Amino acid sequence: MHLLFLSLLAYTYQITFRRQEQQDERVHTSFKMGAIRVVPNKATRAVNLLRTIQHTHPPSCPCHSNPGHHHNHVAPAVSRFSERTSRRSYGTPQDPSHLKEYAFEMAASAIRFGPGVTQEVGMDLANMKAKRICVVTDETVDKLDAMRQVREALTREGLNFRVFNKTRVEPKDYSIKEAIAWAKPFNPDTFLAVGGGSVIDTAKLMNLYTCYPEADFLDFVNAPLGKGLPIERELRPLIAIPTTAGTGSETTGTAIFDLASRRAKTGVAHRNLKPTLGICDPLNTRTMPAAVKASSGLDVLCHSLESWTAIPFNERTPRPTNPMLRPAYQGANPISDIFSLNALRATVKYLPRSVRDPDDMEAQSEMLLASTLAGVGFGNAGVHLCHGMSYPISGQNPGKYRHAGYNIADAIIPHGVSVAVTAPAVFRFTGASNPERHIAAAEAFGVDISNVKRESAGEVLADALQKFLAELGDQPKGLKALGFKSEDLDELVEGTIPQQRVLMLAPGLAKELQQERDQLRRLFEDSMEFN
Repeated sequence: MHLLFLSLLAYTYQITFRRQEQQDERVHTSFKMGAIRVVPNKATRAVNLLRTIQHTHPPSCPCHSNPGHHHNHVAPAVSRFSERTSRRSYGTPQDPSHLKEYAFEMAASAIRFGPGVTQEVGMDLANMKAKRICVVTDETVDKLDAMRQVREALTREGLNFRVFNKTRVEPKDYSIKEAIAWAKPFNPDTFLAVGGGSVIDTAKLMNLYTCYPEADFLDFVNAPLGKGLPIERELRPLIAIPTTAGTGSETTGTAIFDLASRRAKTGVAHRNLKPTLGICDPLNTRTMPAAVKASSGLDVLCHSLESWTAIPFNERTPRPTNPMLRPAYQGANPISDIFSLNALRATVKYLPRSVRDPDDMEAQSEMLLASTLAGVGFGNAGVHLCHGMSYPISGQNPGKYRHAGYNIADAIIPHGVSVAVTAPAVFRFTGASNPERHIAAAEAFGVDISNVKRESAGEVLADALQKFLAELGDQPKGLKALGFKSEDLDELVEGTIPQQRVLMLAPGLAKELQQERDQLRRLFEDSMEFN
């Protein structure tokens, strides 16, 4: 019943969202029997839906904390999303690894959205009875207004806290280990992350390994680079206050970092990593440099596109043998679709405005909301090729590329840049897998789709992406502009192969290893240079 209710709720939300988006952003009042009715704005509607999902599937859901617990719900008799293709109709035992998925789950952090809500965090922590709070940030954000407000809010409530401000932008495994080593002696009972995705992801892993002090670092890292063990213990509360509009990390159970020894990105993914609360304050994103806004926004763009075009959840294999083993990245599903498509539309509309004009508060606010919506979408559906291929791009960086506008000492290919640089080639490749979805995505970019043929879907979307990147400005037009050469392609392919957590959701990608290598190499070749 929960699934049916959420599907109906989500469908209703989509209709309401689309209708409201066509109207002016003003408050309407209607008078009836002397009462005034105020129609909620987009942010309020989005938060209401997030809250419904969070209450229906809270972070401490028994499905993921108690394998012996089962919901006694009666499954609906008919579902257009479950075609029963995997139901056995014969007596021969079937290989469980070949059974397709038949269900999906929605999980998200509680979200509070609004200008100025940062000042409430002290009361939140006092309400949680927090005694030892680890505040995680980086050296840049530590000097900004967001951290000033956090310090004032915690001090006002008389709370005991310590600040770790040595988080590395685009963290490495060794920087994560240093943060964990700092946290363990303090033994915090609550974590508070203030910063971009790098800060929030670092805080998630500090929380994890503080609760598992005996664990080896690779125990929970995604296979095959790590052991990929499930997180069975309840972690400590984590509040996330994002200061960038990009990663959506305040909503997800994913933490990403560079595994330096393998020159590739990997991470830990499990629902128990999700923050308890995400406090999304548009005032905190005002100080982002234009280059950071652009890169962060391109991450939102690819989160939206990849989760929208991922394989359907009921095509994923294997079916989990226990609900606690169901992955966070499940494939496209009817609820994540709503978040992903609306985030895509908002990003196309507001990202160029937010980059051009830092005083455009509507654009800044809408991009933060889009980032959060996309986080819920991809946090449950997953991403695929753009992200899988981006990890070795940013991890290897053979030309020591430094992106303009990033004032840090280290050479860096920002995450958003690394995912967007392959996007035209990727969606040209995946177009045949689901032409309707690729055409709908192209329409979000303003393409007239009235005469677009199904066989042209991928090409049309790729062209729309290239035009968008060119008009956004200051974006590399291919891997060559990032310092990669043809002799680097094999290493890029080998750095992508281990990213099976996301590659398994890529439509059209071969299952046979050599065929997969050949496809990936062609995608990297096609991404070397574009107009």
